[in-house]
Amino acid sequence: MESAQSPLIAVLGPTGAGKSELAIFLAQRFQGEIVSCDSVQVYRGLDIGAAKVSVEQRREVPHHLLDVLDLDRDLTAGAYARLARTALTGITDRGKLPIIVGGTGFYLRALLDGLSPAASRDEQMRVRLTKIAQRNPGALYRFLRRGDPQAAGRIHPNDHQKLIRAIELSILERQPVTETQRRPREALRGFKPLKIGLNPNRSELYSKLNVRSASMFRSGLIEEIAATLNAGFAANLKPLQSLGYKQGVRVLRGECSLEEAIRECQIKTRQYAKRQMTWFRADPAIHWMSGFGTDQTVQRAALVLTADFLGHLNDSP
Repeated sequence: MESAQSPLIAVLGPTGAGKSELAIFLAQRFQGEIVSCDSVQVYRGLDIGAAKVSVEQRREVPHHLLDVLDLDRDLTAGAYARLARTALTGITDRGKLPIIVGGTGFYLRALLDGLSPAASRDEQMRVRLTKIAQRNPGALYRFLRRGDPQAAGRIHPNDHQKLIRAIELSILERQPVTETQRRPREALRGFKPLKIGLNPNRSELYSKLNVRSASMFRSGLIEEIAATLNAGFAANLKPLQSLGYKQGVRVLRGECSLEEAIRECQIKTRQYAKRQMTWFRADPAIHWMSGFGTDQTVQRAALVLTADFLGHLNDSP
């Protein structure tokens, strides 16, 4: 006999699609609490560029995994999954509905599906591989492509972080990383997820992202970055290499103008949204909604879908 499962809602989609607004809408109607699934919003002090929900919204609906780390701390997908699973259990124990919201697909996969058992990081090896990438940017990709073409086909040639991890694993495990990733994963137990995806019109989304990128810079992003650097954090820290922050650092260093930074941020944000949609479209379990999370038609459809999901789950033996 299958053990009882607790409901879990996941609101997914590209940046700027209105995921947080839809999640709050559902949380208010189903006594929910929200768990962020965002690789930048976990960091304290990064508010404007990370597009965090307001303090008022957090008062209306409890949010988890926002502002939990200082900028000099790294959060792996595995560490995120452990924190999120603890948060989900606490929400359920309080009799509330957990709602995951975010666009970091790798974090979500780690949470729901688990990660393949693999060797821990080898910092010395990472330093050596990083130096190789700095001297010869294409060397890591060529190396991985020769040893594991399948893995190389899933990684962008310029994504040195993922290339380093893939090569690191292949060396430590003494086998192609593709073989390591085939090992059984420890999936999330005790929960049955409903995945709701937001798929707004692309041109409308890109227009919104252009406006939002410009607004961030004119609403205090440069000042936020300056305060962070003045607090003693290095500009090359991983969180400060994320969208908006990387361009803002360049402005403060005099490497580009404000307008150049805005244009670059707009382009990179549109590209990121496209990559997010490519990732999520590979998941056949997602129920797609055509529109933004702020659209009343989308909210009504999500409301009906969630109510039906909860009703069927409660009726299950």
